[in-house]
Amino acid sequence: MRRPLKKKRTWRPDLKYGSETLTRFINAVMWDGKKDTARAVVYGAFDILKKDGAEPMETFEAAIRNVSPLMEVRSRRVGGANYQVPREVPQQHRLALAFRWIIGAARSKKGKPMAEKLANEILLASKNEGEAIKKKDEMHRMAEANKAFAHFAW
Repeated sequence: MRRPLKKKRTWRPDLKYGSETLTRFINAVMWDGKKDTARAVVYGAFDILKKDGAEPMETFEAAIRNVSPLMEVRSRRVGGANYQVPREVPQQHRLALAFRWIIGAARSKKGKPMAEKLANEILLASKNEGEAIKKKDEMHRMAEANKAFAHFAW
């Protein structure tokens, strides 16, 4: 029997830019339920982008678009062997991975405030550079290398 479909979650647009995607990004940045701190970090990063002469929302959307992976590999057991089977990434998971990679790349840097590190990573991702883009390229390389096992997809 199939499991019931999950209800699609709706998100309130964020206060400053009116974007549901930005609300989800702020929630991804948040630690220990400290949403005001997360908002301050993200809006601070956007202020830094604005000072550098970039349009913050356009830069953010371009970064998310560039970092979002199209293909991923999932492990599949067939006849006693595990195969890495390439699959297309669903839209919601694509967004979640992009957020995770951008935030992870920003957190891994040392010596600057989080807002600066996040602004830098968003700017790099919008130019198709940086750690988050390397992660995406690595995932695409894995999917390409395991293309022979695509017929195992379920």
